[in-house]
Amino acid sequence: MMNQIGIKEAQEKVDQWIKKYGVRYFNELTNMAILTEEVGEVARIISRKYGEQSFKESDKEVDLADEMADVLWVLMCLANQTGVDLNEAFQKNLEKKTERDMYRHKNNEKL
Repeated sequence: MMNQIGIKEAQEKVDQWIKKYGVRYFNELTNMAILTEEVGEVARIISRKYGEQSFKESDKEVDLADEMADVLWVLMCLANQTGVDLNEAFQKNLEKKTERDMYRHKNNEKL
């Protein structure tokens, strides 16, 4: 079993990997396009596995976890490039959602 790491350490590992093996970061617009592509790959798997579309023969070997990790990787690249501490941002976002939605979902009759 692999050691689990937190968001901050993961961001640091991405940065170290880019500097060691990746030569440099792709520019922010390129990474935004790559992020969109990776999210599309996750959507493709979800629509086939849980939705109404069927897998093509070429899609049979897809790995949802790996595709989600690709999304996370590129998101961390963008965060590193733009100076965003995702650990801090996530904590603030969780607090915002908790304050805003503390009762909203519990009071939603549709849920």
